[in-house]
Amino acid sequence: MGSASIQFVVFGLAAAVLANLGHARWWRSSVLLLASIAFLYLLEPDPLTYLPLAGFLLLAYFACWVVQHKSPRLVGWSVLILVLVYIWLKKYTFLPQASFLRFPYFTLGLSYIFFRVLHLVIESGEGKDKPRLTPLSYLLYTLNFTTLLSGPIQRYADFIRDQHAIEPPPLGIRVAGLQLERIIRGFFKVNVLAILLDGSRQDALLQLTHPYAPMPMRYLAALKLSVVYPFFLYCNFSGYIDIVIALARLMRLRLPENFDRPFSASSFLDFWNRWHITLSNWLKTYVFNPLLIAFMRRIASPGLQSASAIFCFFVTFFLIGLWHGRTAEFIFFGLLLGAGVAVNKTWQVALTALLGRKRYNSLSSNPIYVAFGRGLTFSWFAFTLYWFWSSWSQIHSISSAIGLLPWLGVWSFIWLTATMVLAAWEILRALLLAPKVASGPLLLTRYARVVYATALGFVAVVMVLLLNQPAPEIVYKAF
Repeated sequence: MGSASIQFVVFGLAAAVLANLGHARWWRSSVLLLASIAFLYLLEPDPLTYLPLAGFLLLAYFACWVVQHKSPRLVGWSVLILVLVYIWLKKYTFLPQASFLRFPYFTLGLSYIFFRVLHLVIESGEGKDKPRLTPLSYLLYTLNFTTLLSGPIQRYADFIRDQHAIEPPPLGIRVAGLQLERIIRGFFKVNVLAILLDGSRQDALLQLTHPYAPMPMRYLAALKLSVVYPFFLYCNFSGYIDIVIALARLMRLRLPENFDRPFSASSFLDFWNRWHITLSNWLKTYVFNPLLIAFMRRIASPGLQSASAIFCFFVTFFLIGLWHGRTAEFIFFGLLLGAGVAVNKTWQVALTALLGRKRYNSLSSNPIYVAFGRGLTFSWFAFTLYWFWSSWSQIHSISSAIGLLPWLGVWSFIWLTATMVLAAWEILRALLLAPKVASGPLLLTRYARVVYATALGFVAVVMVLLLNQPAPEIVYKAF
């Protein structure tokens, strides 16, 4: 069963129907647990492959219990142990090969489970509002099939609020209709747009960057390799997130949003407030804020405080890169992410000091400044993604075939083109939403949305069924 296939959607809708046949908490919990177990079985029917995952979950539950009931001071040690076990289970390449388990085991979704259990351990040792964990609530939270493979990363308190509520979030006809529309939109993103932008075509494009290919063909291939993948990744990942958020809502669970028009961001910092939002928020809560507070307590100089904030941004986004993968490419990916936000923050601090806050805010709202910032943000993100999807040998092959100065020319062209294209899209979007009726923009009325969703659904079903195109694997399923 593919992550965003028709079978997955039907499975999720069936679970939602069952969950709504009863209103008691035990019924909703039972349906979610059984659906999650069934989903795991459909992914991998061999129960022995789940032993390491079960051990990790048991270790994390024990850590929560110890921290909460015995000694909150053991939070740090508990987190360290869980991080080390996670690195070992994920087989990070800096560990000796001989130390790894020698049999195949299930690791899908482990990275998202990792964030959830660390959240529980840290919260168990802090404050008065400690999570009230039971074995059932723990399993429901960590193995929830709607968030298992690729998030979003939900806080435990928010999950329990809906799952254990006597009166769950209401589900009327209007809400159900909006969720079905969102499922169609997500299905279209993954099964139509992502297929058209499919990253598997990168192999063919890489062939065109070889030295024997004509130079114009090399430039065009390098341009496509740089520009297409960010949109493929967005359609692939955000489409899946649309589907699972909608399915969860139909089951009376509210998941946090994970995307907010990221390519409209005018800075790299703003981009990460819009892309994989729950990951950014998690790291802000548990890495950036504690690290910054620790620096602030020890540094009195305002100038050094600004520098420490920039350093904290770098560390936080470097860890995002490390989380994404276990090879040297992802270490460099993290360095590029950290450098991007650090330079962005340094620019903001320096410009504010030079112009003053009022003039800087005026500049930041200037349409031309925003447009160039948007284009630069997209370009830097696209550049970092080379270390997300390719290998060092492929990157070396591309750079050797293109040459340093032409390669810089390609990225300058991408920046200018992205600036104009994304600005044109923002203008077009504003024009499309300009016609108003009493309830809001005309294109967002119920009838317009029904027509829109019907058209998207028809195209997606035709492409999947008649053209026999399987849904591409969700990229973030690997993490």
